[in-house]
Amino acid sequence: MSDAPRSLPGQPNLRYLKLEAKRRLAAGEFGTLHDAQLAIAREHGLASWTALRRAIETGASQPSPVLDQVKWLIARFSDADYDGWAAPTDSELREHFTDRFLSMVTPDLVVRTFAGRAAELRDDLTIALVEPLRIRARIGDMQIEAGAETKPPHRLTGLRAYPVGSKVTDGRIAAPSTRTWGEPPAGVTGVAEEAFTELGLVGLALSAGSTPSGSLASGSLASGPSDSLASGPGASWVTATGWAGLDSREADSTVLRPDHRFPAYSVTKLITATMVLHLVANGSADLDRPANDYLRTVRLSDASVTVRDLLGHRGGVSTPFGLLASRVPALADLAGPVLPCTGQRGEYAYSNGGYAALGQLIEDITGAGYREVATRIVLEPLGMTSSFFPESWPSAGPDTVAEYVVTDDGSLQQAPQVICTVPAAGGLWATPADLVRFGISWGSLLPEALVTEALTPQSVRSGGIQMGLGWHLNIAGEIAGHPGGGAGGAASLVLMRDPGWVHVAMTNRRVVIEPVNSRVIRLAEAQQ
Repeated sequence: MSDAPRSLPGQPNLRYLKLEAKRRLAAGEFGTLHDAQLAIAREHGLASWTALRRAIETGASQPSPVLDQVKWLIARFSDADYDGWAAPTDSELREHFTDRFLSMVTPDLVVRTFAGRAAELRDDLTIALVEPLRIRARIGDMQIEAGAETKPPHRLTGLRAYPVGSKVTDGRIAAPSTRTWGEPPAGVTGVAEEAFTELGLVGLALSAGSTPSGSLASGSLASGPSDSLASGPGASWVTATGWAGLDSREADSTVLRPDHRFPAYSVTKLITATMVLHLVANGSADLDRPANDYLRTVRLSDASVTVRDLLGHRGGVSTPFGLLASRVPALADLAGPVLPCTGQRGEYAYSNGGYAALGQLIEDITGAGYREVATRIVLEPLGMTSSFFPESWPSAGPDTVAEYVVTDDGSLQQAPQVICTVPAAGGLWATPADLVRFGISWGSLLPEALVTEALTPQSVRSGGIQMGLGWHLNIAGEIAGHPGGGAGGAASLVLMRDPGWVHVAMTNRRVVIEPVNSRVIRLAEAQQ
């Protein structure tokens, strides 16, 4: 999920963690560097800094095909501003990128994007997360995220490069104000303002809440302060820093408020998983029966894939369609009558196609639309009154944010107004307080045995990340959550099972937002 110490860990590099320890020491969080390093090691489930270093060194020695592909990309384009450089041909690019990727991001766009950043590509590559099939790194003023296919030649299935905060020069985001509901821990506003500058954000919302029993697996509900923002179970506090939009910053409606709604993107999968488990609880579905036993409108090409496989991203279901568009079509119109299963069943491979199938399964079992069922089974019972599933980008209004991307000259422009074509995989819009409310209370919708099952590892990814039924889990199992990201925004929900905390971060610029959530969690822990 993230390169952040308290997020669900992958395989971060040692240099990154050394810098993180020094940053936390300078911030006054610890009295000595040793204490900071020890805390980071324990946050990764290891007893000492030495043990963490050995684990990282061992992981770094393992082959990483996706890292090899990124290194090819850097070497191939780093001389693009020199005389005599020749751009890669279409056939050469197809040796390193899947046809599916190049159908969405054209070869010409790949060449123009990276040839225009040749000087940056000659900087040192700093790796924050490396696994055989996933990488997150920084080079120059660019953050790079990439994923590769499971089988040789391990071509890139995804590649995202975007500027970090130092690249953003747009004066409209200067001097952000912060609006707060409730009483956040001391220092949260400072974390928000620091992240705002570091990442070059437009708006940032943070929120948290907790269960009274301290056990998220019990299905208990937490009671937040009585307020229109969070009546009943929900957030204890919310902060909103920056702007919901930049078109007319003078207008009060463009200042970000705690009750603004953001796209939650893939955090939506937790809603979908809860809906499926609800159907299991009432006998309408069985985790270990083939999904095709319930699917009517579409079918899976592999008839052996079970409902459990789909929930745990191990059904091998491909995603041969665009995930972002102006409107949401019917799944059969989007993907055809048969969803291909080109991956290996039983092996973890993140699958939007699998959650597309689950969304259709919900519709075919209940005889109602996904949005209607989600509202009836999850949103209304949990009091998520500010959450909804739009069929197209919500019209401009006082309660929804606009999203932004950074241009080559460092200015911000509004991102394309596209939404997820698969509501079950990424279609939810919500306030931070509503996502906290879900994180606290989702277990109340299910029998305790199914709550436990959802938070039990079903598979282990490279780097030690585990997968439950919808939930990503860290090595020790005490942290669960899910990230989300789209054309111009990002979201993160982190669930701390032992103290019973839920933390949410949402922003309307596409960045890796989980580290911000982690900083807030560390503040809260330090003040307990």
